Amino acid sequence: MRKRDAQPGLFRVISFGDLKRVKGFRIAFLTLVFAAALAALQISFRPIHAAQQSAAAGAETSPPAKAGASQESGADEYAKHCAVCHGAGREGNLPGFPPLVGISHRMTNDQIAQLIHAGKGRMPGFPSVQGSELAEILHYLDSTPAPAESGNASEPSAPVAAGDALFHQNCAFCHGRDAMGGETGPDLTQSKIVLSDKTGEKIAAVVREGRPDNKMPPFNFSSQEMTGLVAFIRARVSAAEAHKGARKGVSVEDLQTGNAEAGKAYFNGAGGCSKCHSPSGDLAGIASRTQGLQLEEQMLSPRGAKSRVTLTDPSGETVSGTLAYRDEFTIALRDASGVYRSWQASSVKFTVDSPVDAHAEQFEKYTDDDIHNLMAYLQTLK
Repeated sequence: MRKRDAQPGLFRVISFGDLKRVKGFRIAFLTLVFAAALAALQISFRPIHAAQQSAAAGAETSPPAKAGASQESGADEYAKHCAVCHGAGREGNLPGFPPLVGISHRMTNDQIAQLIHAGKGRMPGFPSVQGSELAEILHYLDSTPAPAESGNASEPSAPVAAGDALFHQNCAFCHGRDAMGGETGPDLTQSKIVLSDKTGEKIAAVVREGRPDNKMPPFNFSSQEMTGLVAFIRARVSAAEAHKGARKGVSVEDLQTGNAEAGKAYFNGAGGCSKCHSPSGDLAGIASRTQGLQLEEQMLSPRGAKSRVTLTDPSGETVSGTLAYRDEFTIALRDASGVYRSWQASSVKFTVDSPVDAHAEQFEKYTDDDIHNLMAYLQTLK
């Protein structure tokens, strides 16, 4: 892992107290914290500012959009009420505020009007937007964005342009507006499926079937829409390859700078990894199942690791199972048959075996070389 390529995703599951003790990460961590705090402040102030622009009033019946309403006047009303969060060109401000281009294809005028009046999530309600003002906004949202609104300096091909709009409406919230990774979705410009798909069939299959395990829903796009979506994703791959220094993700090559033999020695020796893990057991084939940044995240702070608890209840019975809940008052587990059982914490004696604790304790012991070498070793377990 080259230090200049360290990414926020690497630290997402590591606490400040743990991370600040890892040599070589302090400057990167403080820089990420400052950037994240600035972004959070920018997002948190937007809905407040938007809310101040509206006056409280009783909601009225939502009229349909006027056929004669001008796009220019609708643009003025949109700018006054909506642009501060959703962008001057309806392009959205992800991850907090979705794009509104094409919203009239997903919602009726009455549904949009209801959303404007009542608000949703971070979006405040604008009950005073009624009559001609509401009709002009609805008309504007139903219109096709002018070329200047799209933010594209060069004119893309028709399929790419169509796929661009479809991607921003349905995919950008997770995968980022440029398909290079977002709030929860991976960088598609480095996806194995995308890079190996010559016909578009693999991409289409994932889009239509979804990825339930990764919380990606299925999308029922027409063949023409799918053609545009695939064209847009391929265009983003080409753009990423042409500007390698501007990529946001961490490639597998970035994380192959260590010495695998030194990593194996650390695994079996000073790191103490072999006390809980086995290259021929739980880690067998891990490099085939998980690659790159996800593998390093799992190495530093494994997600989804289940803690085990063993307790003795007031009657003297010893019970073991997977820890289901714990606070200062209650402790609960699921036993071998899956039954949920709970007790007052003060009434039982218990011990908890948490796999994550051992990884957290290792943070203050790691050097940069330890991490790089251990990562290199894990990547040999295919």
